Order: sequence, then C-alpha cells, then structure tokens
Amino acid sequence: MKKFLLSFFALALPILTFAQDSERGIDEIIDEKFGDATGWFVELIFYQIPFTDTISVYWVLFPLMIGAIYFTIYFNFINFRGFFTSVNIVRGKYDELDHHESLIGAGDSTPGGDAIETIAIEGHEGEVSHFQALTAALSATVGLGNIAGVAIAVSIGGAGATFWMIIAGFLGMASKFVECTLGVKYRDIAEDGTVYGGPMYYLTKGLKEKGLGGLGKVLAVLFAIFVIGGSFGGGNMFQVNQAFQLVQNITGGEQSFLDGYGWAFGLVMAILVGIVIIGGIKKIAKVTDKIVPFMVVIYVAASLFVIFAKFDLIDDAFAAIWNGAFSPEGIAGGAVGVLIQGFRRAAFSNEAGIGSASIAHSAVKTKYAASEGMVALLEPFIDTVVVCTMTALVLIITGSLSGDGPANDAEAILMTSGAFGSVISWFPYVLTVAVVLFAFSSMISWSYYGFQGWTYLFGRSKKTEYTYKVIFCIFVVIGAAASLDSVIGFSDAMVFAMMVPNMVGLILLAPKVKEELNRYMAAIKANKS
Repeated sequence: MKKFLLSFFALALPILTFAQDSERGIDEIIDEKFGDATGWFVELIFYQIPFTDTISVYWVLFPLMIGAIYFTIYFNFINFRGFFTSVNIVRGKYDELDHHESLIGAGDSTPGGDAIETIAIEGHEGEVSHFQALTAALSATVGLGNIAGVAIAVSIGGAGATFWMIIAGFLGMASKFVECTLGVKYRDIAEDGTVYGGPMYYLTKGLKEKGLGGLGKVLAVLFAIFVIGGSFGGGNMFQVNQAFQLVQNITGGEQSFLDGYGWAFGLVMAILVGIVIIGGIKKIAKVTDKIVPFMVVIYVAASLFVIFAKFDLIDDAFAAIWNGAFSPEGIAGGAVGVLIQGFRRAAFSNEAGIGSASIAHSAVKTKYAASEGMVALLEPFIDTVVVCTMTALVLIITGSLSGDGPANDAEAILMTSGAFGSVISWFPYVLTVAVVLFAFSSMISWSYYGFQGWTYLFGRSKKTEYTYKVIFCIFVVIGAAASLDSVIGFSDAMVFAMMVPNMVGLILLAPKVKEELNRYMAAIKANKS
C-alpha cells in the first residue's frame, strides 16, 4: 500500500502544475493534438446513418438493439419469464445449489502465454456473492447517465422517449443475461482464488471450442485494448470531471472556494479510489454493495416524493409519455425520432451488449454460470426501467422540459437538480452528494474492468497490477483538473467499440448459454422435487 501511494504521488505531482496553466494551457494543447490524431476513430464509432433530413442514427445502436431482440426471442423471453427467479437468486433462495468442492480454472490465457486449459482449484469458487456482483456491475452504469443523459433524451425526444427507453431496457436484459452467463462459464480461477473473467476469456476459449481460435484471440485482444481505454476516460476522467463541476456549482460556481482547485478535488478522489481498488474485486464489492443500494433507494424515494407531491399531474405525465411515443408534436423526426432518443439513452446507460458487466459478474461464487446470467438481467431493469424512468417522470411532472434544453451533461445535471429542487428545496445538495458517490462507485468498478483487460494483455504479476492502478489514479487527478474533451470522447468511443468483438462472441456462443440455462433450470426443478 505504501509503495502504491508513493508511486502515485511521484507521478501525479508534476501533472498538477501543467493541468492548471493559464491561457492556452498544456492540457488544451494535448487535447487538440490528441483530437487531431484520434478524431477518425471517434467519427467511425459514432458515425450517424442519415435516414431523412431530420433523422440520423448512430450505427452502434443497430447491433445492440437487434442483438437484444434476437436474444429475447432465442431464449424465449427470458427477460420476462425469468424475472422472479432472478430476484429469488439474489435473495439467496437457491444458494444450496452452489455448495461444491471445486471449480475448473484455466491457465494464463495471455496471448502467447501459458496454454494450460484445466486446473482443479480446490476450495475456490469465486470471490463475491450474487448480490455483490450485481451491485459492482450496477455501480458502473447507475450514475451520471441516469441523471444527465435522461434529461438530454427527454429534452430532445420529448416525454415519449421515456416509453422507448423502457422498452429498450427490457430488451437489454436478454443481452446482459447472455454475456454474464458466458463470463462465468469461461472464467479463469487462479491458484490463489483470484478470478479473471469477461469477454477476453469467453472469446478466447469459447470460440476455440468452435474451431475459431484465431478469430477468438484477435477479438479478445481488441476488446482488452478497448476496455482499458474506456476505463481511463468514460469510466474515470468523465466521472470525476462532472462530479467536480457539480460540486463547484453548488458551492458558488466561479466564486466557489474550489474554483481553480480541480486538481485538489481530483487528488482526494484519487486517494479514496486507490485505497479501494488496491484490494481488488472483494474490496470493491464491499464498497459498492453499500453505496449502490443506499443511493438508488434515496434517489427513487426522492423521485416518488416529487411525483406524489404533484399527484394530480401523474395522469397527464403518463398520457404525455404514451402519446409522445406514437404521435409526438414538434419533435424532429416524429415518432421515429422519439424512438431513437429513447433507445439511444437506454443503450448508453445500461451498456447491455457492451460486455463490461460480464467482467464483474464473472467473479461470483457459483458453479452454475446461468445463475449469474439470471442475476445480471436485473441490471437494465434497475438502471433503465426504474432509475431512468424516475428521472424522466420528475422532469415531466415538474414542467422542466420547457425551453431549449441542456446543451451538455453539466447543464443536464443542473436541470435535473432544479426539477427536484422545485419540490424539495434542499435536495440539490443531496443530489450533489449522490453524483459524487455515483461517480466514485463507477470509477472503482471501471478500474476493475480496465485492470482485467490489462492483465489479459500484460500478465498477472504484482508489477503489472500496480502499474495499471497507479496510472488509473493519475487519470483521476487529470480528469478533475483539466478539460480534455477529445481524450474523453475517444475513450467513450472505445467503450462502444467494445460492442463489436463482444456481439460477435455472443451470437456465436448463444447455444452454449442455452445449454447452461437448461442445466441450471433442471437443477432448480430437481431441488424443488
């Protein structure tokens, strides 16, 4: 721990000076050069296919939503018929099915590394419980997207975007089920019990079983690169930057005592993040299983308070959502434009089909891969169907959708804060704390995702582990202190680029998931009899 902190401070302190340079700072120069070098990749990933003069759709939405519809049908609507079974798994109703002596672990799957395929790991069955895996994965998705992203979506697409957001959330449950089942089925368990899992492993080992080993390795390496890049930007710099902006705003804006001290805020966050991530997934899960339920309950409770405080407007709000979904007025692109906004927000919020969540879920204690897939399908329900819908209803009921709408995420957060504040005067302060905690929990979970990609590429030594974690903490400071929009944009593009190798693997390995589901459901049935 001491070595970790010393390394962090030694590398971070020089950065604190350049990030705050006056006039045209070094951060602005770096951002411009970086944007020039990587702009082609960002444009490729976020290319919008023009359908009409007013409608353009991000191409990444098509594989995500078509894949979600395909998995929903292929698995006989598991996202609906398996819902209560999933709740019971989290409650611990079927824990006795997971009592076992050992699991099969694989060797080091680093490209060019150890090719050992099966090692019996006595006494090791995973690292975290079903509930902890769920909260760790949720902590990476529940956050700024549910607050800022929803405000932008309903401002552009109107109240009707909420309806399509809910539909997309339900469909995304099937994608989460598939990827997280595969994450457990093909995970590695080291001799010390440490779990290594995620798309890198099911792409490598799963496609090798199908005679596509070469393709699997290429896709796995691509995914690992993308997840590392995504962890530094969208899962780190963006989170701390938005948290700092809101804290600065609530404490006086340009007159705030924090004005010009983003590096100090980032340094405090980096130290807190470092203390947690140094302990691995077990420490991360112990933090997230407290933060996530607490903040979700507070946020939903406040939303319900606002909704019922304006009880007489609830009927009008749901009418606006329904009518706006099919016959909107004054929305660019009409009903199709509304649908696109709803689907876009859901896809960008719950990340179903991206593959990131399977990394957290792979660490679960279970011998039935499908059991964790069932737990994972609750994620889009909580993230999108519940939390995003609550935000939308608050914005609609409080009449906050009038005007031009927010121009960016920072304005969107303030818009949502103002909607709550119109009914609960002190809630903007609570929301500020919530945003900081959501950002913190997102960062520690994304650090685990990036770390798994890092170890897949560079091996599993302590040296590689601490190298990644120190770099991650440095990016926390940079994210709070500097305005690196191009870097964050590139990182966001890498997050959605993860979808490409992941969806290829999900489609090809879906029959394996069906086998695991049938095996688990048979075990449940046998346990009841």
